[in-house]
Amino acid sequence: MSVLSELKVGESGVLVTLALPESVQNHLMHMGFVPDALVTVLRRAPAGDPTVYGVDGMEIALRHETAEAIRVRSTEVAWSEDTNDTEKDDAPKLAEAAR
Repeated sequence: MSVLSELKVGESGVLVTLALPESVQNHLMHMGFVPDALVTVLRRAPAGDPTVYGVDGMEIALRHETAEAIRVRSTEVAWSEDTNDTEKDDAPKLAEAAR
């Protein structure tokens, strides 16, 4: 498990928890940041902050300190826990389609 801010551009993670104040959690959850959502790092500002993430068909920019409070697990771990071997072979294709 890692935090969202540690992912590189192009990488994805499956959202686990939001360690943020309740008001911020609610706001992000309404935009698609819910448990088990696939979150992809789309791009970073030239200075490195904020970062744009893709979730549920939306693009959302988050500051580093906010992304640092969002825990994710790798998509490989999620696939190995939740799917059989045939479906795991399709994981890279699905991650690319999600972008």
